[in-house]
Amino acid sequence: MLLISIPVLSPATMGGLAMGFLLGYSSPAGPLLLDNSTDDQHKSLQLSHEEYSWFSSSVNLGAAAGGVLGGVMISTLGRRFTMMISVIPYLGGWALIGGGQNFFMLMTGRVLTGVCMGVTCIAVPTYIGEFASADIRGTLGSGFQVMVTVGILLAYIVGAVLVSWRWLAAVSAAPTLVYLLMMYFTKESPTFLLSKGKDEEANDSLRYFRGAHYNIQLEMSTIKRTLDDAKRSKASFRDILKPFNMKPLLICLSILFFAQCSGVTAVLFNMAIVFKDSGSKMSEAGSSVIIAGVQVVATVLGAVLMDKVGRRILLVLAAAFMSFSNVSLGVFFYMKEKDSAWALESLGWLPLTSLIVFITAYSVGFGPTVWVLIGELFSPAVKEASASLVTLVNWTTSFLVTLTFLPLQMALGDYSAFWLFGGMCLVALVFTLLVVPETKGKTLQEITAHFGGLAVADTRSDHTQ
Repeated sequence: MLLISIPVLSPATMGGLAMGFLLGYSSPAGPLLLDNSTDDQHKSLQLSHEEYSWFSSSVNLGAAAGGVLGGVMISTLGRRFTMMISVIPYLGGWALIGGGQNFFMLMTGRVLTGVCMGVTCIAVPTYIGEFASADIRGTLGSGFQVMVTVGILLAYIVGAVLVSWRWLAAVSAAPTLVYLLMMYFTKESPTFLLSKGKDEEANDSLRYFRGAHYNIQLEMSTIKRTLDDAKRSKASFRDILKPFNMKPLLICLSILFFAQCSGVTAVLFNMAIVFKDSGSKMSEAGSSVIIAGVQVVATVLGAVLMDKVGRRILLVLAAAFMSFSNVSLGVFFYMKEKDSAWALESLGWLPLTSLIVFITAYSVGFGPTVWVLIGELFSPAVKEASASLVTLVNWTTSFLVTLTFLPLQMALGDYSAFWLFGGMCLVALVFTLLVVPETKGKTLQEITAHFGGLAVADTRSDHTQ
């Protein structure tokens, strides 16, 4: 029980650590790949800015496919086995990156690891939600996101020490082995086992997670009843088009779109390059580590504030501060372009400060809130189909924003890119104020009723009776 009571030690959350290393890899590796003077063995392998944009962003394209694939795998192979088997292509992808001899090998490895990341995003939260008891489900669920940020921080720290993107890839692959080892010694989700008619194995699994002296019969009965209800009310993609399902879907898609268009993924993937372009006196590696450390603390803070402040107010505050930060960065780069010496001397502190505010606001607001809303706004009948669609759109948007970040900077100037991101944050603020409902303290039935779905469910129930 101690193992599952501490979020960062839960075997499943180690998938978040592996995912964090993947997300954080491109920032310290970027300057080395663009200027490979430190690579003694393969000096010829140097990426252009266009190639690096594809290399950096392609992980999101793989994740979009992995999100869809993961939904199928966890339903057929099981949650635990899906997580374990995903380690094999994970390691293969890192091997292609670390041993890459050309751009094609790097791209293949990046996409392959991205697919595994997409699978992880579906499998791990589902697994945690099914084995965790009600009193620690929220803590364990937030533990996955915390471990993602810890992985990013560690990737930045290791990248600051190592001077080779190849060795950085080798170190980044290590958490996947720890992930595999820890999952090997745990049990499959009792919910999945019951759905496959394996009642005895489900009993053993639930007893493993609850303890030998815990009375599991009531919980087993509840899980069986929930599975039976889900089978009777299972919906298709066509049901999503109904107004009471379409409204929450559009809200979730819009919030995810605004979150990605704030520039957060592009900035995290290219953190070292942003600091290098700023000309700041502080090293880009040191600045990136500070930002990643702030992200870890802010993510924990966001999980704590979620049920105290409310989802809607966190989104509004986050959008306001993120907009201010992006505009401030744009001002710095504009002043630097006009008068480089004065900007560096008088405003050299601004890039780091602005990014600290930006990452803090995102991690407290959009980071945890978006995924909580996905779990709350959708009715149970369409949650699986809607979540798959939302995951696909999320990673596809992330891919497009990350791919176009460096070309946008080169075409319009650094300041224009950040001002564009700031404008999107303002639009997100207005959208949240006008459209997004507050779900704090409301039951799932009350949330469904807000969109007009409860009456339909009652009518269907009466009709069946």
